[in-house]
Amino acid sequence: MTSVNVKLLYHYVITNLFNLCFFPLTAIVAGKAYRLTKDDLHHLYYSYLQHNLITIAPLFAFTVFGSVLYIATRPKPVYLVEYSCYLPPTHCRSSISKVMDIFYQVRKADPSRNGTCDDSSWLDFLRKIQERSGLGDETHGPEGLLQVPPRKTFAAAREETEQVIIGALENLFKNTNVNPKDIGILVVNSSMFNPTPSLSAMVVNTFKLRSNVRSFNLGGMGCSAGVIAIDLAKDLLHVHKNTYALVVSTENTTYNIYAGDNRSMMVSNCLFRVGGAAILLSNKPGDRRRSKYELVHTVRTHTGADDKSFRCVQQGDDENGKIGVSLSKDITDVAGRTVKKNIATLGPLILPLSEKLLFFVTFMGKKLFKDKIKHYYVPDFKLAIDHFCIHAGGRAVIDVLEKNLALAPIDVEASRSTLHRFGNTSSSSIWYELAYIEAKGRMKKGNKVWQIALGSGFKCNSAVWVALNNVKASTNSPWEHCIDRYPVKIDSDSGKSETRVQNGRS
Repeated sequence: MTSVNVKLLYHYVITNLFNLCFFPLTAIVAGKAYRLTKDDLHHLYYSYLQHNLITIAPLFAFTVFGSVLYIATRPKPVYLVEYSCYLPPTHCRSSISKVMDIFYQVRKADPSRNGTCDDSSWLDFLRKIQERSGLGDETHGPEGLLQVPPRKTFAAAREETEQVIIGALENLFKNTNVNPKDIGILVVNSSMFNPTPSLSAMVVNTFKLRSNVRSFNLGGMGCSAGVIAIDLAKDLLHVHKNTYALVVSTENTTYNIYAGDNRSMMVSNCLFRVGGAAILLSNKPGDRRRSKYELVHTVRTHTGADDKSFRCVQQGDDENGKIGVSLSKDITDVAGRTVKKNIATLGPLILPLSEKLLFFVTFMGKKLFKDKIKHYYVPDFKLAIDHFCIHAGGRAVIDVLEKNLALAPIDVEASRSTLHRFGNTSSSSIWYELAYIEAKGRMKKGNKVWQIALGSGFKCNSAVWVALNNVKASTNSPWEHCIDRYPVKIDSDSGKSETRVQNGRS
């Protein structure tokens, strides 16, 4: 406790060092100025200022010109007006036993198996993965795969993605009263399902967006593509003034479920579920008052130059020609290294001076005394960030980031709860997590939230937002009917969950 208090005192002193020094100096200068007489002012003018006008005038003009230039050229703020997370219908809820039945039916329907599915070893393997995954019994599966026999067709896949995107956008437009024709920029990301016409074209057609909308469709960029889409929209909003940008993040499960025998490709079946999010951004000054957040920083890190990073998540054919996504055993190590590189770039932008000094001192100490100092100092990001939205890619990913960032259980509560309630919804998971924090009533004015997304390539992308008001949960929030049941207590060994009673409700 003493060490914590000392560190907090150190942080306060360093952070407020300027104020602690400035105000006493201001008081001293004010006291001196108060005692100046009229003769003193005349003496100052005639002895110094009058003879240095040639120097002072250009300096003053340069200062004014520089200030005007800075104000005119600095990037305009990007506001998050509102966002909407898709909540699938209740008949799509898929318990672990139901998901196991889907796997069985999909394999049985595979033409190469002639209607049989006798080998039970794969079933035991998937059941163990499911039970340890951190997913609960209320995640959602696609309607096509819930049918018997399952519809693993292109048409069923298109239906799933259209339902998610249209559902999220209809709710977003309803909550904001924004006319779709006012959208000037559209960015849609879906990694594994990219039909022709594109998904962005489908949005334009469905909501009748204007003909000069600047539309983009991002594919194959993995679970971190949501932040990439935000970063792209931000750059476009800095160029195109007084407009809205619409970002849609989703993934398709119908078309990408794996029916083969390669266990490294089976794992993704156990984690991914139906979900998506639509986000409305604006650079209009008038939208600040009604917006939830302002975008502070985006940082993107790509370690694809390293072969191990490039191949740790990869789509391809198995031994029998069936397409799937393989997850290598190196994925947690790769994720950890990539996150550290991302943090190394983001840290100096957001950390207070006190943490930068501590890191610099330990960094130099390790260089000079390699044997005595084993590890670099891990900055306390909680001094700069109030809430964390870590991509709900799986229990192992959350565990690694919780350890590397020295976070407390409450800091990863939103991620674990999202994984349990909705599963891995890919690039949209960070928005379900943000919705969780809002539904809990924890987002206060001035709070900063850090969204951390990880994806194939391998990539780690971060977005930092600041709350402009005390943010309340949106209408039709995905947590509207279940927030009181969370967080849940998850056994660290088995992965099984037990609902924790809160506010007198189960």
